[in-house]
Amino acid sequence: MTVAVYLPLAEKTQWWVEMLQGLLPGWDVVSMHDEIDPGAVTYGVVWRPRTGDLAGFPNLKAIVSIGAGIDHVLADAELPEGVPIIRTVGKDLTQRMREYVALHVLRHHRDMPRQLQAQAESDWHAIVVPVAPNRVVGVMGLGNLGAAAAQTLAGLGFDTRGWSKSAKDLDGVSCFTGTGEMDAFLDGCEILVNLLPLTDQTRGILNADLFAKLAPGACVINCARGPHLVDADLLAALESGQIKQATLDVFHQEPLPADNPFWSHPSITVTPHVASQIDAGTGGRLIAANLKAFEETGTCGDLADAARGY
Repeated sequence: MTVAVYLPLAEKTQWWVEMLQGLLPGWDVVSMHDEIDPGAVTYGVVWRPRTGDLAGFPNLKAIVSIGAGIDHVLADAELPEGVPIIRTVGKDLTQRMREYVALHVLRHHRDMPRQLQAQAESDWHAIVVPVAPNRVVGVMGLGNLGAAAAQTLAGLGFDTRGWSKSAKDLDGVSCFTGTGEMDAFLDGCEILVNLLPLTDQTRGILNADLFAKLAPGACVINCARGPHLVDADLLAALESGQIKQATLDVFHQEPLPADNPFWSHPSITVTPHVASQIDAGTGGRLIAANLKAFEETGTCGDLADAARGY
């Protein structure tokens, strides 16, 4: 079996090649940045693959996304039809997302940006906020990561809501389902966390209409995908005060260009797509285990549904 690996940077790709080779003895692991025999490739392990690369492998059995999302794979306009796509998920990734969401919900809940501003001004300013049970926090998307994040927030005592396309039942979380219950989910929500998969239906969902349905002065945390957000609508909502603060981990263009106004906006916290960043050690073990299982059985537990987009 030959595994071809691609990440946009050749050096990072080679790092993954060497790590996966050690985890897959007897397999050949190669870089798509190098000259390779297309007919020998049976598996592709990719992050943001180039258009047409995967279509050039006639004997491809499966494609592995280096991450939980598959939108970057589906963005390939020449993606071969019918080839299974395997997501990379696991306890470490879920734990990282739980930590990130808890951190930034608590930052907004306790108004840490204002507290840090007071420190910079040598201002002894005691900020009084409601206790967590009196703060409504909503999580959009209740898949593996979203469900874990919502239950973490509920465990911290927040009045936690969750919204998803299909019905869910989570301890401590008031669950809303489908477009018919979206307005009820948003009504009164003071901190909104987006963990939806990126699909045609969810692209641009964080827009002016949605912001207007949140509680005045709400905070928004986007740690799913950049195209979920209409950037201009967020800036306008911050200007009007409908949105008080935002934490953004994902963007339309990554790395975020130096001239993007998000970098310097006083009410926006920018993090460089690290909410649930996979490290090579953890990701390599998950990918190797899935490849071995797929080779032996023709399936594995982390198969995605390309038709749904996740």
